[in-house]
Amino acid sequence: MEWWNELISQNYDWFWDVSIALSITLIAGAAWRFTRKRLVKLALATKNRWDDIVLEAIGVPISWIIFAIGATWIADITAGHFSSEIISSIPVVRQLALIILTAWALWRLINRVEERQIVNGIDPTTVQLVGKVAKLSVTILIILPIFQLLGISISGILAFGGVGGLIVGMAAKDLLANFFGSLIIYLDRPFKVGDWVRSPDRSIEGTVEHIGFRVTRIRTFDKRPLYVPNSVFTNISVENPSRMTNRRIYETIGIRYQDSRHLPAIMEGVRAMLREHPEIDNNQTMIVNFNSFGESSLDFFIYTFTKTTDWVRFHEIKQDVLLKVLNIIHEKGGDCAFPTRTLHVDSLPPQLAGTAPAQR
Repeated sequence: MEWWNELISQNYDWFWDVSIALSITLIAGAAWRFTRKRLVKLALATKNRWDDIVLEAIGVPISWIIFAIGATWIADITAGHFSSEIISSIPVVRQLALIILTAWALWRLINRVEERQIVNGIDPTTVQLVGKVAKLSVTILIILPIFQLLGISISGILAFGGVGGLIVGMAAKDLLANFFGSLIIYLDRPFKVGDWVRSPDRSIEGTVEHIGFRVTRIRTFDKRPLYVPNSVFTNISVENPSRMTNRRIYETIGIRYQDSRHLPAIMEGVRAMLREHPEIDNNQTMIVNFNSFGESSLDFFIYTFTKTTDWVRFHEIKQDVLLKVLNIIHEKGGDCAFPTRTLHVDSLPPQLAGTAPAQR
């Protein structure tokens, strides 16, 4: 029984201390999980959805914070019994873990708030800008305490910022130009996420998907992603067809010269049709006028605007208008012209003049 007496005589203070710390950590974790579930039920029962967002954002980070505190506590106990050399480093690790987990919780909260605001109909471009600024602020506020914990002099970094900033600015002038270009986009708001944009100066056309601090991602109509540096938008003109109030129908139609007597009635019929068309905006400019004597047709033009700005719906309306115009021309006894030429021959050579009747 010597081995039993030797086992009994051992010092078990470390074992009991670690057991107590581990038990408290597990109890705290279980208590938080229980409390979190209750809070989620209470939050779902309220009309306010912000409490749901906060709980969803901080729930997982708090569980990890409890684990980090418990793990460093156990490490502190172990170091006190076996390795006192590293005992001074454990509080630093604990503080670093808490700072990083707090930053993670704030990032999750910012992401949830962004998603909530976009669902509520807030402009995605503005929401993303505010979210990026908030994340950048959190990052800076987290990095500074980390530097202090690691013994890095913040004053030295700030002092180096003057000369270093000049060097970095010269080396990364294009990057800075893109950054300030993004700020101009956010401030002037020539377009936002979801807008259809195009530029007459560059081969740029498509739907804006994302506005970053360096590039803007545009999805072209053949579904290719187009990445445009933000500095480009400060040097080109940009059209935003998404903000048009109406779409224009501008067509020139030619009728035959022999139908010239029917032209006034045809134009009047087209005007009446446009005024009565449910998809034509009568509050906008509407013109149906004779325009020119063409080489083989009498040309009149239609200038009007649809109520819709949807691309597919616009072409359906335009097709309907043009088909009705064609019906009106036929109803009035006319027809559309096609390119023709009339050749007048004053005389024929004698050899052809004698054979011409026979050939007929």
